[in-house]
Amino acid sequence: MAWLCISLETSGELAEAIADVLARHVPGGVAVEMPRTRLPQKTDRAEVRITAYLPIDKHTADRRQAIEEGLWHLAQISPLPAAQFTPVEAQDWAETWKQHYQPIPIGERLVIVPAWVDLPPSSRLPLVLDPGMAFGTGTHPSTQDCLLALERHLRPARRVIDLGCGSGILAIAAARLGAARVLALDIDPLAVEATRENCRRNSVADRVTTELGSLDDLAAPHLAAYRPADLLLANILAPVLIEMLASGLARHVAPGGLAVLSGILDEQLAAVLRQAQAVGLAPLEVLQTEDWRTPVLQKTTAPGEVAGSGRKPVNPLGD
Repeated sequence: MAWLCISLETSGELAEAIADVLARHVPGGVAVEMPRTRLPQKTDRAEVRITAYLPIDKHTADRRQAIEEGLWHLAQISPLPAAQFTPVEAQDWAETWKQHYQPIPIGERLVIVPAWVDLPPSSRLPLVLDPGMAFGTGTHPSTQDCLLALERHLRPARRVIDLGCGSGILAIAAARLGAARVLALDIDPLAVEATRENCRRNSVADRVTTELGSLDDLAAPHLAAYRPADLLLANILAPVLIEMLASGLARHVAPGGLAVLSGILDEQLAAVLRQAQAVGLAPLEVLQTEDWRTPVLQKTTAPGEVAGSGRKPVNPLGD
């Protein structure tokens, strides 16, 4: 069978959104290739290549039109390069696409590794993932900054909650970095299954409990052992984070504990921080990559004081 190769290069922040558009219409998955290493000191716009293959048959024209329409709508939010559509010879796409996905070093201690790649000897802690339909692959700046925040701030034997776990990459990283127990929640059943499978793949299933649910479900009696969290992660979207903060997210963070919030664009940061400070979460630092911001917040015991530290919180807004 002949195939139609669809490819385009873009910034890491758009990679997963583009992959999601393609994944709706291609049968074999989407490859996300990141050729450059993401290190904490890098601030340039990391380029990634998105590749997918369509079988050439009677449905190809309709599928191509649907893909082009989906990419056009996405381009109304953020400019995109034109996708390339190239006929190619017959090949086993289910295996060939995997060649495009390579290990991604993160920070000083972590590396994201595709499940089918042998990792060379390294002192880094591997996060072994099958990206499946390309959600939660670690290419998005907000995901990478969450991983950096975990590396910097997570202390051993702590309790971690991951709201909106996706592929489980953050929950797995928490366990690999020494968390005693991790609770991973997502409202998507496919994400729950992907997280469970990736936890088994990383031999951390005994420390990561994965369930269908969100913030409201944290109050369930059978989850009492996981709350309040010493570190809570929520890599979602700014409007959802603001709603969660107003709905009691801070109640599930231990005094002096941390909340790492991500999926926030630069222009949305002020609103998120205002709501966070109103419920007793003070910013310690704000990680930033491209247009994305990831505040690390600490639960305070008194206005203007960081719990257990005797020091004032930072003020990223300069107010």
